[in-house]
Amino acid sequence: MQVIPEKATSTPSVQTFTLDVGGMKCAGCVKAVEDELTQQAGVISATVNLVTEVALVECLPNSIDPLDLAHKLTEAGFPSQLRPSSDPTTDDEATTTNYVSPVERHRIETRQQMWRVAIAGLLLLFSAIGHLDHFGWRIPVLNNIWFHCGLATLALVGPGRFMLIDGWRGLRRNAPNMNTLVSLGTLTAYTTSLVALLFPNLGWECFFDEPVMLVGFILLGRTLEQQAKNRAAAAMQSLIALQPALARLIKEDSHVPSAFDEAASLSLLPSTTIEIPAEQVQVGQWLQVLPGEKIPVDGDVVIGQTTVDESMLTGESIPVPKQVGDRVSAGTLNQTGAIALRATHTGKNTTLAQIIRLVETAQTRKAPIQRLADTVAGYFTYGVMTIALLTFLFWYFIGVPLWSDQILSHGLASIGHGQMVMHMQQPPHPTPLLLSLKLAIAVLVIACPCALGLATPTAILVGSGIGAERGLLIRGGDVLENVHRLQTVVFDKTGTLTTGHPIVTDCLPLVPDLSSNVLLQLAATVESGTRHPLAEAICQEAAQAEIALLPAQAFYTASGLGVSAQVNQQTVILGTSQWLTERGVVISDAAHAQIATLAEAGKSVACVALDGTLVGLIGVRDTLREDAKPTIDTLRHMGLRVMLMTGDQPTSAQAIAQLLGLSSQDVLANVRPDAKAQVIAQLQQDGQSVAMIGDGINDAPALAQANVSISMHSSTEVAMETAEIILMRDRLTDIVESIRLSRATFNKIRQNLFWAFAYNVLGVPVAAGLLLPTQGIILSPATAGAFMAFSSVSVVTNSLLLRYAFSKRNNF
Repeated sequence: MQVIPEKATSTPSVQTFTLDVGGMKCAGCVKAVEDELTQQAGVISATVNLVTEVALVECLPNSIDPLDLAHKLTEAGFPSQLRPSSDPTTDDEATTTNYVSPVERHRIETRQQMWRVAIAGLLLLFSAIGHLDHFGWRIPVLNNIWFHCGLATLALVGPGRFMLIDGWRGLRRNAPNMNTLVSLGTLTAYTTSLVALLFPNLGWECFFDEPVMLVGFILLGRTLEQQAKNRAAAAMQSLIALQPALARLIKEDSHVPSAFDEAASLSLLPSTTIEIPAEQVQVGQWLQVLPGEKIPVDGDVVIGQTTVDESMLTGESIPVPKQVGDRVSAGTLNQTGAIALRATHTGKNTTLAQIIRLVETAQTRKAPIQRLADTVAGYFTYGVMTIALLTFLFWYFIGVPLWSDQILSHGLASIGHGQMVMHMQQPPHPTPLLLSLKLAIAVLVIACPCALGLATPTAILVGSGIGAERGLLIRGGDVLENVHRLQTVVFDKTGTLTTGHPIVTDCLPLVPDLSSNVLLQLAATVESGTRHPLAEAICQEAAQAEIALLPAQAFYTASGLGVSAQVNQQTVILGTSQWLTERGVVISDAAHAQIATLAEAGKSVACVALDGTLVGLIGVRDTLREDAKPTIDTLRHMGLRVMLMTGDQPTSAQAIAQLLGLSSQDVLANVRPDAKAQVIAQLQQDGQSVAMIGDGINDAPALAQANVSISMHSSTEVAMETAEIILMRDRLTDIVESIRLSRATFNKIRQNLFWAFAYNVLGVPVAAGLLLPTQGIILSPATAGAFMAFSSVSVVTNSLLLRYAFSKRNNF
């Protein structure tokens, strides 16, 4: 199993590092952090994720100190730290001195949050008991207005203090956030009640219960929201937990037999090994792995045989047999036998580590649809404060005088709870000033930028986690949105629709003095200088026939076209008939006829020329994957156009297309590698959103050109580096599942954004008194706070329903 290369998202001249950022509560905070980062000299771009609390920063090399950048964010009110492994120019030991892992930081924050909720809940209980006098139960002290003034004061300086501080910091740095809105609301309610208490002649109401209930509801809502976010991130945490901590190093002075030594098991006794941290393993070292242990690094089995559970990488529950020469990956579980392996990739270069990094990056990359939410969030808080001010002015100067009769006739029903006016004379109806203040406070509190900020990242977090568990690696939210728009899917043939393990079926000399064995010897010699499924088939056929290769030099490869080399002072060219014709080789009509006959049988034909003369033809046939036709049928049933693109001759391509049920209009044959990207571009110019599925180096330009690029895990590294969706199980049916998952995740994003916008569009007018003139109904500030907390929890819960929906798919 080969290591997944991280998709190049920047040029080599760009330095990328990751910051753990705390203190973000809403989309406004995300915007503030991104603005703080991008305004620093040398920073090219910054992408911040609210749910994972990660900032991915790209900057010019050596233009800025990442630690200094983290320090500036901390000073701005967002405690930040540099991830040790994210900056290649920084000494890890120096960076990790005071580093607190995200898991540990969340554990500390959760403990602090639980204490705040407990204290706020206790204060809320005492405040609620004060209302029992409405039912005829009078409890001394607890129904005293001064006691409730003290409760409100404790709520603000205790569990609510961090909201006031963070809200003030946001306002001071010209980046107000949700805490700014809540703080303005609670402080206004508290200050108004305090003035009413100190100056009873004003005839104002006291509502000290509002700050207590606001703090309690908001903290409870945030706790539920955080728990839902933790469940959404469970898949990612389980991936991280798979990284083994220890490795069993075979001592250099111990007896290490050859891979074929029958007594190999003697070298695997624990006495010959020492335990070391897995991150200290070096490439080339030999490690022992006992049954039931996790494999610590990527490596090749050198002794023993076993079965390995690779479900954490591929989602496939059936154990995979492993023997000498097979590759194993870090984090997979050794099940049945003791083995020794030679480390090939360690630390950050293992398959598991790169999957984790790829998933983290995917969760950070935003869908274009999120730009709308981010743009709105940038102005959201200012807009809400403006609406609250206008609400106050409207009702104080216009609303109450205009609809006073209606308000009196309806009796003013407050959705929430009764007002607390104890041991004070309560006016028969609220004054215009207090009514206007309550409505303005409700507007401040009910508005929720959190829901906007959580809508996209929580859905991406859940979707990418589901994909990672099932061997579907999707690189980001932008990919999800592009998949949603797909109209056409273009397949490469060799190694994608076919098994990629062709066999030689025909070896036809075209000159009298050349035998089939000599023809095969020349072809295998030239193909030994390249790697391609056809080349491997020819070389394997020569090896099985025990035909020795000839000395050769000056190898040249034209990707997707052919190869050439100097063999015994003669030039041998092997490739397509078109390429040989371009190189000056004459192909007779009889040879063309034979090529056509082989192609009609679904075989790929390699023409062999010696010193400019065509001397033979080699027919190679590659079988279709078992799941090729079911996959194509399902994609077409989903409303997608499916096309086949190959460099083979039209007759050969049509033979494959017939087996797949594709029409001739959907087959693109004889396409040169440099023209594949042009074909994709032409389809895009025709208004099509195109997905490309390929596996070879020659497919990389087309993969890069496509709107969505998909590659198998067994593909070349260049193909996987270019692909935006990687199928770890190497199953074509996973193409269907990756598209379904992407569509479902993007639909969740749209649902979340709709409800987030709809909540604010409907909630703010109601809080501003829309129903007051006709129904006499207003929202109490505390009830508005409960609705605000509910909106965030509902968005995260809706994202979690994605996991429930896909858990019911038996074939996923």
